[in-house]
Amino acid sequence: MNIMSRKEIEIQGCVEVPVDLTLDEFMDKFIAFIEENSWYFGGGMNEIVDGFYINPDGSKGEAVF
Repeated sequence: MNIMSRKEIEIQGCVEVPVDLTLDEFMDKFIAFIEENSWYFGGGMNEIVDGFYINPDGSKGEAVF
């Protein structure tokens, strides 16, 4: 019997990007990288500007720290 195992790597951190790169653009590039390697990604992403989470409407949310 051949039992397939899987390995996962949890990502905890931030990626610093140019201020004109949108979250959607970053996600497209990140997912393309994942798919080019035949990997899978499950999870979410948040945008942070000047130490604050950015709400879906573009307003500042809670402070990161």
